[in-house]
Amino acid sequence: MKPLFAKGPSLGVRLLVLVVLSVALMVVDARFEALKPVRSQMGLVLTPFYWLAEMPVRLWEGATAQIASRDNLLAENEKLKAEALLMQRRLQKLAALTEQNVRLRELLNSSALVDDRVLVGELIGVDPNPYTHRILIDKGERDGVFLGQPVLDARGLMGQVVEVMPYTSRVMLLTDTTHSIPVQVNRNGLRAIASGTGNPERLELRHVADTADIREGDLLVSSGLGQRFPTGYPVATVKEVIHDSGQPFAIVRAVPTAALNRSRYLLLVFTDTRSPEERANDSAAAQEEADREEAAQPPAPAETTPAQAPSTEAAQ
Repeated sequence: MKPLFAKGPSLGVRLLVLVVLSVALMVVDARFEALKPVRSQMGLVLTPFYWLAEMPVRLWEGATAQIASRDNLLAENEKLKAEALLMQRRLQKLAALTEQNVRLRELLNSSALVDDRVLVGELIGVDPNPYTHRILIDKGERDGVFLGQPVLDARGLMGQVVEVMPYTSRVMLLTDTTHSIPVQVNRNGLRAIASGTGNPERLELRHVADTADIREGDLLVSSGLGQRFPTGYPVATVKEVIHDSGQPFAIVRAVPTAALNRSRYLLLVFTDTRSPEERANDSAAAQEEADREEAAQPPAPAETTPAQAPSTEAAQ
């Protein structure tokens, strides 16, 4: 009777045969070139398997590179936005400075404003009440924000802080019906009061004489009266001037220069509240202190030059 399962060589014999065969193939491959075509064909057949084996590594490296590149681009984008805001703020001063260079007091105020410290904030909420124009920003008392602090965007003044919380603040926009700001015509220095109308695209100048020198296209800048807003920042552009011979005041409508309903990134201005006399006194005191410290330092000992040394020895 034939056995159901035929016995083959033992496992040890099989291992020995494989080892001897492997050693023989290595010797033949090292000493002769007969197996080179076989090796080449085997490499061609195994190439897809190598590619499949490396695919997870390549996918992981590609995903890591994409994530790192995206993070770098986002960080660079935020940095460029902040730098653009700061550059736009400096450019805003040029229009006012070209007209104010003949007035010494305004020139001094403008030069002080160039060095104002600013803080970049972001809009995080809008007041849902349609009768008020207020927004919420992501900077608060912990960041040094204070009541009445001026707020502007890349184009001009937007409003002022009216409520401060630990991590957020509420800003009233220029167009709120309860808000007014002292302005002056940049062309001739004519002073007026710009009041909000409840329309985000319009301001009104109250009690402007019918004979006042104001025309369409005039730039209105902050006058600095009231010590609330700094001098020389763009506020609005005159859009319409209506003269009525039967009325003592003209109707003047203006469009805010700031993008009140579009700006997302804002600047909070930390102005120097000292008067020009106080700044001059502080500067003089600092200079006197520096002169006293310089006078208190002992004089440096005189150094003997090599040319003097031999003459001294000769005298002895």
